[in-house]
Amino acid sequence: MDSFMDFYFDEVFINLDRDCLNERYKRRELVQYFNSVITGCAKGQNKSDNATCKNFVNSALKYHNNCKSDNGDVCLMGKYHNLLYIAMKLAFDWSLQDNGVVASLLDELYACERTFERIFLGAIFGTSAPYFLAGWKSDFVDRQENVHALVFFLDHATNANLEFKDEEKTYRFIDVPLESCGKASPVRVVIQMGAAEILMILLRFGARITADHVSSNPIETILDRLQEYNGQYPNELVTCLKLTLRAVPHLNLTVDKSALKHLELPEDYNYQRRIVLEKYGEILKDHLVPSSRCGLQPVELKHLCRCQIRHVLWGNFELPFGIQNLPIPMSLKKYLDLCED
Repeated sequence: MDSFMDFYFDEVFINLDRDCLNERYKRRELVQYFNSVITGCAKGQNKSDNATCKNFVNSALKYHNNCKSDNGDVCLMGKYHNLLYIAMKLAFDWSLQDNGVVASLLDELYACERTFERIFLGAIFGTSAPYFLAGWKSDFVDRQENVHALVFFLDHATNANLEFKDEEKTYRFIDVPLESCGKASPVRVVIQMGAAEILMILLRFGARITADHVSSNPIETILDRLQEYNGQYPNELVTCLKLTLRAVPHLNLTVDKSALKHLELPEDYNYQRRIVLEKYGEILKDHLVPSSRCGLQPVELKHLCRCQIRHVLWGNFELPFGIQNLPIPMSLKKYLDLCED
């Protein structure tokens, strides 16, 4: 396989037009070609398909890195960068199990793009929508396959303890901002879309629900949107709210204390209670937010324990699969995995 790939890159790939892989159908044709090559080499060399796919991905990474190094450590883009998408699709197609190789692929994608839009956007919006957002089409067949690919790479990124730096900030794979969505986090974009299925996946893997430079806490975004419906709440949006409330200890609303300074309130004043009653009173009346999650009553001890255990597991890159290793009843495992309220 290594000899074949060296010959292919030196004699065939180098003579292809620079923009030959810009179109999705061209990349798919090359993926099909390499699928046949992997199958043939695996049989001819009496190796497993997984080992042969691993060799291909390594060869692609090596070639990309060599070209990048020869260009002053700057990606040449065009076909040289599109080769990474070919490797990404093949790694998924063959369910490549080597964490190190998949991690290297993700590292290289981030080094060139500073985002993982090619994995996330198709799962969130569908495989055609990214063309209107970012000018490219997803390499996956449909949204369902893209969702499976998202889980595949989430699993590998978690097992490899991957973190990515952007200036002074450090992100997990699941939280890397999406450039074409105003640098919003994936979980924020999913919440804005009301995509409960994808939100559940992200939360189970430990996506952070925090305020960022885009706006305030994503849960406030849900609450603000729910208020627009005058009591006729969309089911998907309500589901998103319920899921997010499982993943955080309590609501943490944005409070502008300076606006209330004239009231001369005590230092220990419950601002959260005041804001939630004034701003989201109707939602509370409709029982969409438990009183124990918004400062009106103490938070349930069971829920606080869930959040703390998940935080420890997250810190050790053990979400969500590490939950199954805990010596607790299955009902509690489901509770920890956000499958139950």
